[in-house]
Amino acid sequence: MRQIVALTFALGLSVMPAAAQDDTEITDGFNLMEEGARMLMRGLMSEVEPAITGLRDSLEEMAPELGEFVVTMGPALTDLLNQVDDFSNYEVPEFLPNGDIIIRRRPDAPIWVPENDTGEIEL
Repeated sequence: MRQIVALTFALGLSVMPAAAQDDTEITDGFNLMEEGARMLMRGLMSEVEPAITGLRDSLEEMAPELGEFVVTMGPALTDLLNQVDDFSNYEVPEFLPNGDIIIRRRPDAPIWVPENDTGEIEL
């Protein structure tokens, strides 16, 4: 019986340093994975950087036109948003052959009453 206990104890001691070595191998593996991820991100950033620079330059060129668009269309868009409760309550627009566009309210959408409802419909 003592021989079995001594043998088990000796085997247990011999396994412990191996477990410690595995921990360092795992840590080294994580360090390598982390370094690989960093290299991948650096490569992606170097590939994307010219496109981002070009986009920034294009936006800087379009800034005056975009500002004019906002000034011109801002009141109309505000009016539209006051007339619509939630865009998810509407179906995809339908384009008719005569050029009309119909945006139907979903059948399962809740009933909506505009805040300034006078009962009149402007055509």
